[in-house]
Amino acid sequence: MSPPPLHLRARAKVNLYLHVVGRRADGYHLLDSLVVFADLGDELRIEPAAGISLAIDGPFGAGLSASDDNLVLRAARALAGALETKGLPAGGAALRLSKHLPVASGIGGGSADAAATLMGLARLWRVPEGAVDLARIGLALGADIPVCLAQRPCFMGGIGETLDPVPALPTASLLLVNPGVAVSTPAVFKARQGAFSKPARWQEALPDAQALARRLARCGNDLEAPAIALEPAIGEALAALRGLPGLRLARMSGSGATCFGLFDDLAAARGAAARLQAAHPAWWVAPAPMLNHDAAR
Repeated sequence: MSPPPLHLRARAKVNLYLHVVGRRADGYHLLDSLVVFADLGDELRIEPAAGISLAIDGPFGAGLSASDDNLVLRAARALAGALETKGLPAGGAALRLSKHLPVASGIGGGSADAAATLMGLARLWRVPEGAVDLARIGLALGADIPVCLAQRPCFMGGIGETLDPVPALPTASLLLVNPGVAVSTPAVFKARQGAFSKPARWQEALPDAQALARRLARCGNDLEAPAIALEPAIGEALAALRGLPGLRLARMSGSGATCFGLFDDLAAARGAAARLQAAHPAWWVAPAPMLNHDAAR
């Protein structure tokens, strides 16, 4: 009897701040960032099959191809290859991705999908714990995949491979907004100018969203200005967020184009979302709790 299908959520990754602190000799930028997850995301269904296949649906499914370069398929095949090199069995799997997050939007959608694929297939194929390093496999595919595997708030360093614990974060909610544009991460990094920033980590616990916003106001997103220069609609989204009642902080996530607003609670975020969606019906607007704990719990 075949095992039942697995259902996994690939949650949106949000960079509450992002500093570019250096550059390696191979051209990769070194980062310092506080990463959290919003309680919404893509959905991945995995069931046993003779080979590895991928089907895509959902509101943003049309923006993706199920071809060989899809990150979900690449993650599945990378795990199968790693198992084969260790003499361990790797079965097949039929994967169905329901795409609810915008594509190429700075909230780690593709990376979260790949991380969910690695975790789900490790369960489906009954990979012994510690037999392969999922984070190492993931890092070879994308710098955000290790933190998406961790599924918890982290200070992220290096190119994405260094994950450190975060002091206690408060209960808060996020309003994610994408003005309907996609930006290229390499293009945004290339457009960045000026000196490198310093790390911005802290050690103290923060009691509420207001305190978190005050602490984050000392930081920034070094990719925000170059992203706005490439896509001015990002600046329009930030301006719209900053006009909403109850907002504590507005900022771009990752390399864009998705921006976020920080609110005290979900009711405030939902009220702001309704107002923003009415004013900009073509934008993607999504309120969600900010997970201040391990999302796998």
